[in-house]
Amino acid sequence: MTPRLAVLMAALAASAALSPSMASAAIGDKDVARMVSFGGACSRCELSGRKLAGAHFMGANFSGAALVGSDLREARFFGANFAGADLSRADLSDAEMVGANFAGATMTDARLRSVEARGVNFAAANLVRVDMRDAEAPGANFAKANISSGRFQGTSLGGANFVKSDARGASFRDAELTGATMSYGRFDQASFRDADLDRANLSGASFVGADFRDASLDNANITGADLSRTQGLDQDQLDEACGDATTKLPAGLAARTCSRKLRFVSGRGPVPAVRAVPAVPAPPAPHAPAAPPAPRYLVMHD
Repeated sequence: MTPRLAVLMAALAASAALSPSMASAAIGDKDVARMVSFGGACSRCELSGRKLAGAHFMGANFSGAALVGSDLREARFFGANFAGADLSRADLSDAEMVGANFAGATMTDARLRSVEARGVNFAAANLVRVDMRDAEAPGANFAKANISSGRFQGTSLGGANFVKSDARGASFRDAELTGATMSYGRFDQASFRDADLDRANLSGASFVGADFRDASLDNANITGADLSRTQGLDQDQLDEACGDATTKLPAGLAARTCSRKLRFVSGRGPVPAVRAVPAVPAPPAPHAPAAPPAPRYLVMHD
């Protein structure tokens, strides 16, 4: 056990002794008291396999820490930093994350079912086979993350960022991806069956073998996307999307060019292009009132 971890566990034991409502925690035990609040820094700490269900991580720095297989159910992560941490096989079901940072973290086979992860940063994280079903993660950042074979069924991902992510074989069935940015990502063999992709940006992404049965693509940007070997994609869906000559489609289908240009803002979907309007000229300045005539004086001579 490292000196830092010994100090941390000793503090936990002391706090548990002072609070009878908390379960006991002893140095070296795998059990840690519920409702413990973590703050400060515990970078590269070894906490693998520990029971931390219900713990609060308030602005804590656990970057590079090891929490392999740890129990973090219903934990709260407020402004906590877990960048580069190893949470492989950890259970974070029903956790709440606000302003948390998991950039570059390893979360393979982790369980994040029904988590609240609004705007959480998972950029460049390894989330292979992650279970994120029924989660609330609008605006979350998965840019350059590996979420291949991940499970996102029924997940709310509106406005999420998937730019250059690897989502091969992932399932987004019944997921909400309204306004999501998926540019240049790899979504081969992924399932979007019954998913809501309205106003999403799919430009330049690959969807070889992806399933689009009954998916909604209203005002989605599919310019430059490779949809040539998708399953379940029909002309009615394409008639609602915005494509061009660079869009690759199955034989017999055609992309619609939108009548009005849309510009896509990362994480926000399409925004109508702004048309320049000449400025209204300012009204002329009012004329200054005329100066009053000079006074006349009557001079009397004897």
